[in-house]
Amino acid sequence: MARCVVRLQSLLCEPVLQQPYLLGSAVTRHLRRPLPWVASQHRDFHTTRGVFKEAAENSKITIHFINQDGERTTTTATEGESLLDVVVNKNLDFSGFGACEGTLACSTCHLIFDKNVFNKLEPLVDEELDMLDLAYGLTDTSRLGCQVFVQKGMDGMTVQVPQKVNDIRKAAESSWKQ
Repeated sequence: MARCVVRLQSLLCEPVLQQPYLLGSAVTRHLRRPLPWVASQHRDFHTTRGVFKEAAENSKITIHFINQDGERTTTTATEGESLLDVVVNKNLDFSGFGACEGTLACSTCHLIFDKNVFNKLEPLVDEELDMLDLAYGLTDTSRLGCQVFVQKGMDGMTVQVPQKVNDIRKAAESSWKQ
């Protein structure tokens, strides 16, 4: 219920709603009163969309991928996108890449980074480490593409896709069929 009140504060920007209410009935009673000042406030949410789109277009970052066959593919990405999203949105053909769609349930988006780029990345979380243990061709600079987000400092970096993908779900499916 407190989350609802906070949301109303940010949308309505009225000091009356800034008092913390712990009981749901108090919030309900308060919101049932007529609020004439709400109709007088007008917020254009759509006007900022152009600003964000322009900023996104200006922050295109070039990334080079080396696929399983050793072929180099160059693409652009927007700052804040995960590398998995970049591969999927740009339709890059990496066999079996991103099978779990970024839910940290597999290691198919395993990527290998250069040491200098790897050192600039955010630290690994335990769940990512657990999935990396299952990855084929694990190196000291391995990360999951679903957990690495594009930053300005990555412009021009080269990322390598391992030779094989270790999708544990396929192994489980084949054992169920037997």
